[in-house]
Amino acid sequence: MREKAIEQKLTLMVKKQGGICPKFVSPGFDGMPDRIVLLPGGCMAFVEVKAPGKKPRALQTSRHALLRRLGFRVYVLDNEEQIGGILDEIRTA
Repeated sequence: MREKAIEQKLTLMVKKQGGICPKFVSPGFDGMPDRIVLLPGGCMAFVEVKAPGKKPRALQTSRHALLRRLGFRVYVLDNEEQIGGILDEIRTA
């Protein structure tokens, strides 16, 4: 499965739960995650989408660590089967 297909499935599943999953663009600040997941009740997290088996680049890993130090949840998604668990964690955290 390609990265784009996983990203589309994530967006669809978030929408089914009443949320939105906008593409995150940060001009001048490379390495930020691909998507922001916003669910009802103020639940929020960042998601980096990768093709199956692919890992984040060093700059991406650094940005993820920065966001985590600031108290945000960041997930790396490389398999559509992970989506349900990630969304459950976002909703319950």
